[in-house]
Amino acid sequence: MTDLHAPPAEADPSTAVPVVLDKPEAPSTPAPKSTPDPANRNRRRVRIDSLRRVFVDTRQSPTYKFTVRHGAYVFGGTRVLARRTWESRTTAMHQRMMRIAEASGNEEIVRQWEQRAYAYRLARHKRRMDLLQMAINLPRAIFMAAAAGAGLLLMLGILIAWNTGEVSDVLAPLNAVVQFVGWVTFLASVIWDPLLYSMPLLALAGVWAVGRNQRTAPTWALPAEGDERDVVPDENAILRALGKLGIAPLNAALKEGWKARWVQPSTRSGNGWHAQLQLPEGVPVEMIADKKSTLAHNLMRKAIEVWPTEPRDQAGVLDLWVADPGVLTKPVPPWPLLTEGTTDFFRGVPVALNARGEQVIGRLMAANYLIAGIMGSGKSSLVVALLLGAMLDPLVEIDVHVLAYNSDYDPMRPRLRSLVKGDDDEHVVAAMDTLRALAGEVSRRGQELERIGTDTKVTREMAERDPSMRPRIVVFDEVHELFSHKEHGKEAKELALKVTKKARKTAIMLLWITPDADAASLPRGIAKTVSHKVAFAINDHQGNDAILGTGMHKLGYSATTLVAGEDVGTAMAAGFGKTPGLIRSYFVRKEAGVDEITPVVERAVALRDGVTPAPAAPTFEPVDHLADIAAVLGHEPRMLTQDMLHGLKDRNPIAYGSWTFRDLKRVLDDAGHGDYKTGGKMHVSLDRILEAIAGRDEDDDLDEGVDEE
Repeated sequence: MTDLHAPPAEADPSTAVPVVLDKPEAPSTPAPKSTPDPANRNRRRVRIDSLRRVFVDTRQSPTYKFTVRHGAYVFGGTRVLARRTWESRTTAMHQRMMRIAEASGNEEIVRQWEQRAYAYRLARHKRRMDLLQMAINLPRAIFMAAAAGAGLLLMLGILIAWNTGEVSDVLAPLNAVVQFVGWVTFLASVIWDPLLYSMPLLALAGVWAVGRNQRTAPTWALPAEGDERDVVPDENAILRALGKLGIAPLNAALKEGWKARWVQPSTRSGNGWHAQLQLPEGVPVEMIADKKSTLAHNLMRKAIEVWPTEPRDQAGVLDLWVADPGVLTKPVPPWPLLTEGTTDFFRGVPVALNARGEQVIGRLMAANYLIAGIMGSGKSSLVVALLLGAMLDPLVEIDVHVLAYNSDYDPMRPRLRSLVKGDDDEHVVAAMDTLRALAGEVSRRGQELERIGTDTKVTREMAERDPSMRPRIVVFDEVHELFSHKEHGKEAKELALKVTKKARKTAIMLLWITPDADAASLPRGIAKTVSHKVAFAINDHQGNDAILGTGMHKLGYSATTLVAGEDVGTAMAAGFGKTPGLIRSYFVRKEAGVDEITPVVERAVALRDGVTPAPAAPTFEPVDHLADIAAVLGHEPRMLTQDMLHGLKDRNPIAYGSWTFRDLKRVLDDAGHGDYKTGGKMHVSLDRILEAIAGRDEDDDLDEGVDEE
């Protein structure tokens, strides 16, 4: 009987039967990860830090920098020369320029570069065919040349032998040539080995020099004096400078991966660099122009040396011109006509240099000038250069009105026909007299051109033949005093616009000069009428646009960044070229110890010897408009206004040459004539004119009686 409470007998392993359990086996638990030893982690960090310090110290080592820098010069120079060689032997450059033009959407430039690539391939094929043909013909050419040379030497030897009687002299020329070749071979053998061994060194020095000029070494390996920030404004430097202007839309475009499209890559232009870049959406050129000072700082330039503008025919394109550092603060070269030379009014005179250092010609014929800038900005430098240049043409007559007590024109007085200075009422009246006379003079010259059968303009031959058609220059300086005058300002503005519009073809040039540039000091629309607009230092963009035209500040053509007293003689100008731009006027000085103006004036006066003087400028006398109208009417009870205008112009072309229906109506309204129509057409009534004259005379008598009392 089995004892149920007895402990189980120990099973024999050899006879044990495995027991299969119905319960599923529990999943095995992964072994826990061993916790890293903090001591090992610290040792690893110490080793990494030590390796980093060693690497940084190595990079800071002068020896390591020297090795990397000059090695990079050699490698980079080799790469640059290889690329240049490849581009010179293939159309790689043409393809690159086509890709740039295609990216900017300029199909015309793409076609031009395609034509250039095709012409290059044709020329290259022709050169190769010529080389093959030369290789075929070369042996025969060498043989023929050698035979001809030997024959010539033998003939020379025969002549020598004939003269000396020695038969051995026949071979004397050949022997001399052989000895010469032997000496050349000896010299070549002496020079060849050193030259051969030095060729690798010369090649290495050449690629090193190219790499050094192109700065192909890493930035950290460059020497301390080479760490200047982007002195050369290449494409990368321009993009970096734009990216640091703080313009939110531009920064967003850069973050989104905007790829720059270069209409024109950065290229050398005069004494600076020129580039054109298509800006991304939401970034007008105006935003860049407003950040001009920061942009100039980023490009290592002064504000006057950087000009971001927008071309008139390329919307959304940044046209950037960057001058070489300091080039626009250097003195302008002497005026080309300072010591010798004459000029021609009909061809213009040199007056300035543009930003690229090229000479700027100031046109005189068919030109009018509007010059503005605050005091001390250098307006007189441009005016003096213009007038002195004009004086060197003996045919030119010059009249100057300065509505201030200004001595700038005193040294030129001997060559001026008239000079009026002062800001009193009498000086304003004198300027008005000249304006009224100019209006009549313009009409007279226009009628003369029509009479002789030309509808173009006055020529030099015409001016030499007829003294009354001589070129005239009339200067109105401090003209705001005239245009803002309470009594004469309105009429002065009207006359100024009329004369400016009509004078260009009649060889009459006007210069309007003012330190103020607002609506009160300038006639409305005069900036649209003149051909040349020059803005020296201006305080605000409203004044800038009043001179150069509406919207010019937004396009980047602004003189607001110029500083009076520092940028003297520097201005933003329009009319001297296809697009506005910066000019630096020549400075002809007259100051203590230096007088460059008087010798030029003396030369100009000497040129006038023997020249028939032009008629004196007609002086203005008060015109009685009502009396003239009554005289034209005569005994006619009424007359059409159109016939009245013609009659007035025939009676006094100087006073009424520029009159229109509006001028006649103004006089009639002031006289109380009113509208008078017969048959639906405007007429002038004799009875009403006589009544107006009688009423005016009675008023004058009453005024005289009051004065006597």
